Amino acid sequence: MNQIDLSHRHAVVTGGAQGLGLSIATRLVASGASVSLWDRDADALKLAFGQLQAPSVLSTETVDVSQPDSVMTATENTIQRYGKIDILVASAGIAGPNFKSWDYPFDAWKQVIDINLTGVFLCCRAIVPHMLRQNYGRIVNISSIAGKEGNPTASGYSAAKAGVIAFTKSLGKETALNNIAVNCITPAAAKTRIFDQVTQEHVDFMLSKIPRGRFLKVDEVSSMVAWLVSEENSFTTAAVFDLSGGRATY
Repeated sequence: MNQIDLSHRHAVVTGGAQGLGLSIATRLVASGASVSLWDRDADALKLAFGQLQAPSVLSTETVDVSQPDSVMTATENTIQRYGKIDILVASAGIAGPNFKSWDYPFDAWKQVIDINLTGVFLCCRAIVPHMLRQNYGRIVNISSIAGKEGNPTASGYSAAKAGVIAFTKSLGKETALNNIAVNCITPAAAKTRIFDQVTQEHVDFMLSKIPRGRFLKVDEVSSMVAWLVSEENSFTTAAVFDLSGGRATY
């Protein structure tokens, strides 16, 4: 494992209690950062806190990223405790159900958009002003290859993740002169609990589209994110990085 130096940096990882978020948080702690895990699942946060075994550099916040007040309260609590936020990894997300677009339930559509897209916006909206004041920041928003290609029976998820790509490009351009790098990644599917939310048919479809012939490993995501949120990433911003196993064509 390459050692990325994140000492003296504080990171917020949303969706940090499990899956990609927990793997990313683990890698950031191993790289020397202190980390605040944000997640709406309080029980999962307790388990993650114990699993990481780094109480001196770790804290948790029960946060619903789709709710502005919840995000602002968590931001204020984190700033009060650590004095700053240098890094944001917006990883919180849900898959939503599998339906053809014309059958997609409105309530499910709204929930997917609220968490996967509006949640990214709200976290950036709350944290970026602090980064502007310190003239430093690194943000990685977790999109998906579905945001580039659009997966059938997953229109809500695909649309939300496409929105994350466009939002990242906009924000990255707005903060480019402030030593704030804003990038996103577009992973192929990784075996996490999000698989519990989709049909086996959809799982099989996603695997069939990956030339590597396997699903992404969460640690492979963490490796890329660790560099993107480091000071070494001093030029790249408003960009999209693929972890699609060869699936992406642009």
